[in-house]
Amino acid sequence: MRLIFAWATGLVFGLGIALSGMMNPAKVLNFFDIAGMWDPSLAFVMGGAVTVAFIGYRLVWRRGGPLFADRFDLPTAKVIDARLVGGAALFGVGWGIAGFCPGGALPALGTGRWEAVLFLAAFALGLVIARILKGQPIVTRPAKA
Repeated sequence: MRLIFAWATGLVFGLGIALSGMMNPAKVLNFFDIAGMWDPSLAFVMGGAVTVAFIGYRLVWRRGGPLFADRFDLPTAKVIDARLVGGAALFGVGWGIAGFCPGGALPALGTGRWEAVLFLAAFALGLVIARILKGQPIVTRPAKA
């Protein structure tokens, strides 16, 4: 059942990205081009996503726990440090340069865009490099369901 819900969640997310046009890097890059062909639609997509997430979290927190796990898996860090800010900045710069974020690049693979393949390859390489720098294993086994 857990796998079915994970698949359905991914499907809804991918459809939302596709319908909103956020898997098109030109649309995303036009949002950042405030002096030229500015396209504000990304702000509306983000606003809609934040609204849905806000309502969803309020409903989920009313429960004692998740449906398909023993407990909620939440971040424990409470500090805004250089690593967090640097990672967020690197994500934003990469998004602004490529026009893709991982959430938009994955559904774009289905369109055959070479840019999506290149972006995801660079993203995967970045994950591997980060794990190496942190002294973590590159490949880990998933937790038992």
